[in-house]
Amino acid sequence: MLVMLALVLVGAAVSGTAAHAESNGGVRVMPLGDSITEGTQVPGGYRIGLWQRLAAAGYRNDFVGSQFNGPGSLGDHDHEGHPGWRIDQIDANINGWLNNTRPRTVLLHIGTNDILQNYNVSGAPARLSTLIDHITAAAPDADVLVATIIPLANAGQEAAARNFNAAVPGIVQSKVNAGRRVHLVDMHAALNTGDLIDGVHPTAGGYDKMAATWYAALRAVPGSIGNPGGGSGNLLTNGDLENGTTGWTPFGSATLSSVTGTAHGGSRSLLATGRTAAWNGPGQAVASKLTNGRTYTTAVWARAQSGTATVKTTLAVTANGTTNYVRLTPDGAINANGWTLLTGTATVSWSGTVSAATLYVETTSGTTPFLVDDVSLQ
Repeated sequence: MLVMLALVLVGAAVSGTAAHAESNGGVRVMPLGDSITEGTQVPGGYRIGLWQRLAAAGYRNDFVGSQFNGPGSLGDHDHEGHPGWRIDQIDANINGWLNNTRPRTVLLHIGTNDILQNYNVSGAPARLSTLIDHITAAAPDADVLVATIIPLANAGQEAAARNFNAAVPGIVQSKVNAGRRVHLVDMHAALNTGDLIDGVHPTAGGYDKMAATWYAALRAVPGSIGNPGGGSGNLLTNGDLENGTTGWTPFGSATLSSVTGTAHGGSRSLLATGRTAAWNGPGQAVASKLTNGRTYTTAVWARAQSGTATVKTTLAVTANGTTNYVRLTPDGAINANGWTLLTGTATVSWSGTVSAATLYVETTSGTTPFLVDDVSLQ
């Protein structure tokens, strides 16, 4: 009987061109707002630092939205940031977006363009209140984090922004009093005008301050980003590679070495050298840990020892004498200048009895030596 492997791959490597609608199978988070959410001047904006903090801490999250942009250092490029849009424009589309993506958590930073366009500024707080009502009605089980808008360099516009921000805590409290899952985030206090690149949008450092503020706020709201995977959720032995090569063996011809001084997290990583074919690399047996029909999320940090390469993660499953190969992460371009995160989600199923299953990291071509670190299968 042939092995039947069902694969739904929706993750993506963060280096190179990534696929739309990425996911690592985690808690759905919608970054919602205008160009500051989109990342004007610094594509990806605060989402870069937020994603990196979440991934480093072991959280599994799926950024969602109809928009898509950002650099390779951003592991999930989906968002709902619309440059130039005001509160009313977001409100006119919010139901469709929420119905399409069903986020567990919403990060709302909106109102800047109401100020910049001098669009009925006195009515902006009421429009924000209505928008929040529509979000909580369409997604009653979602946590909605509402941020005050960041500073503006123009003195008059900053005064208007401060007036708008002054109304936000009362708006949020009124929703809390009504039993809604709404939370205040003081984003204005996190930045100053020195953090702006053009008087409106943050510098890379300013966006990272926003990321740190969102991250702290999310961690203070139980369930908003799930729980960090840590060691308990990872099916792999020695996934952080801090225990040398324990649990890892070469898949095909390769030499595996534990190295220090070049690690993504902790002090050690795993180096694969002496590869004689592209499919050779570090592997780990997981047959006893798999459940038929389950969806798994894979995360791997990788970098080249020198030069460049394209890597991917694969699961070789043998059942009733036939081996099939499940793609766990898409192709990801790596180099020697830094670590690249590859993530993917796949559903694995088979007929018959599994006799062997190995997760392994390989290149699409060539035998370039490469390193891996912080590998997880959850």
